[in-house]
Amino acid sequence: MSLRIDLHTHSTASDGTDSPTALVGAAADAGLDVLAITDHDTTAGWREASAALPVGMTLVPGAELSCVSDNGRGRPISVHLLAYLFDPDAESVVAEQSRLRAERRSRLRWMAERMAEDGVPIDPDELLGALPADAPAGRPHLARALVDAGLARSVDEAFATYLGSGRGYYVPRGDTPVMRAIDMINDAGGVTVLAHPLAYERGPTVSLSTIAEMAAHGLTGIEVAHPNHDQPTREKLRALADELDLLPTGSSDYHGTNKDIPIGAETTDPDVFVDLVSRASGCEIVAGVAG
Repeated sequence: MSLRIDLHTHSTASDGTDSPTALVGAAADAGLDVLAITDHDTTAGWREASAALPVGMTLVPGAELSCVSDNGRGRPISVHLLAYLFDPDAESVVAEQSRLRAERRSRLRWMAERMAEDGVPIDPDELLGALPADAPAGRPHLARALVDAGLARSVDEAFATYLGSGRGYYVPRGDTPVMRAIDMINDAGGVTVLAHPLAYERGPTVSLSTIAEMAAHGLTGIEVAHPNHDQPTREKLRALADELDLLPTGSSDYHGTNKDIPIGAETTDPDVFVDLVSRASGCEIVAGVAG
């Protein structure tokens, strides 16, 4: 039987709704053999997830980095970079993740305060106080608060109504330039994969020529099989991966109940996974030893 490998999932260490322990449990229930934990701009969930692994499951320590890139048409846009098996104690990684977490908390407070001033029943202190000190606070936390307050029926509706780019309460982030992020992870012994690169429904995307520039700069792979990629898009990305010698991965981008995509909905080919791991030296994959 072929291994089932999901390389893009989130826990409560960032904007998922499952604790790292529950995330591992969900992966086991779904029949996954390999799980990557890729919370936004933090490695805080690694230890707990590793301790929860059952015998026979493998954990890939990772993170999803918030980056900015020229879209290839002269406009800066947000992009996400999946980083795997890097040294979490590398000085540049620690400094940049700390900066991003602090910036995210300030941004979330600003948005929550603007809502409160307009009479929206959101308490900024209560919102931030409920988050772990090392959690990268983000819009999904505010979206969930809006759902709990009865102001939106879902996280997606909260984004569409209040929090999306161009909406009244949106505040931009100061993310890491993507080429710098690729260098940072490579220097820390890790490997990088561009997340959902052509997910048009999520917003603006980079051009194929920009992806080629990232590949020339040291990008390792691109996420081909993703819930937001239709079949023609996957075929386009797979051809690009072949052309640029990039590894084509597949992942669910699981967030628990914050999104309706089940864990393991998309998976990575085992041969691609072996190649990905072979290129990293920053830290090791973790094998489950506890029953």
